[in-house]
Amino acid sequence: MKVSVVIPVYNEEKYIERCLESLQNQQEKADEIIIVNNNSTDKTYDLAKKYPVTIIREPIQGITFARNRGFNTARGDIIARSDADTIIPSDWIKKIKANFQKNKIDALGGTCIFYDFPLQTTLLADTYLDFMKLVQKGKDTLSGFNFALTKKIWQKVKNSVCLDNTKVHEDIDLAIHIIQAGGKIMIDKSLVVKISSRRIKNNPWSFFIEYPIRTIKTLALHTSSPLRSM
Repeated sequence: MKVSVVIPVYNEEKYIERCLESLQNQQEKADEIIIVNNNSTDKTYDLAKKYPVTIIREPIQGITFARNRGFNTARGDIIARSDADTIIPSDWIKKIKANFQKNKIDALGGTCIFYDFPLQTTLLADTYLDFMKLVQKGKDTLSGFNFALTKKIWQKVKNSVCLDNTKVHEDIDLAIHIIQAGGKIMIDKSLVVKISSRRIKNNPWSFFIEYPIRTIKTLALHTSSPLRSM
């Protein structure tokens, strides 16, 4: 079972090295690490190229376009996805492989701790995951900083996922399309990564108001989704 890791990046010079260092320290190494440079204008590219990674460019701006470019480039049986501001535990790839080997699943999600936030707990992320499962009538969702899916299910849904980042959350949207395609998503709450709380600190309005509103928009767009009753 080969694992490709995809990290979309846009002006991540403050964070990218810590992320890539954590990927180098995996107990079981990734078969490839793909950095998708989405028009960075800072030192992100120069810092990333110091590491044994493949760097590709996505000229169309937006996390969905960068993600899709990375997923389409990936050669692994499993595509793991995280963010540039994420510190990944050394057993991350090992746990991802174990979950796909033991369970009949098409996608796997995990949770997180904000490493630079006073509250060092997975409570915030776990509450969100539990809420989304309730809304989804027992179906799990995915979070962009910590998930993996099979190349097979990606090939099945890649032409149907929504592209407008102003209307959908790309991770929730992907989960919806996987479910609609008959795929199974599972959450492993022992699959924990550390992420920056910069989105909360830099723009609390966006995190606590705009983010939930866009979540509702994402659900509303998919009228045949099991998530729509909210």
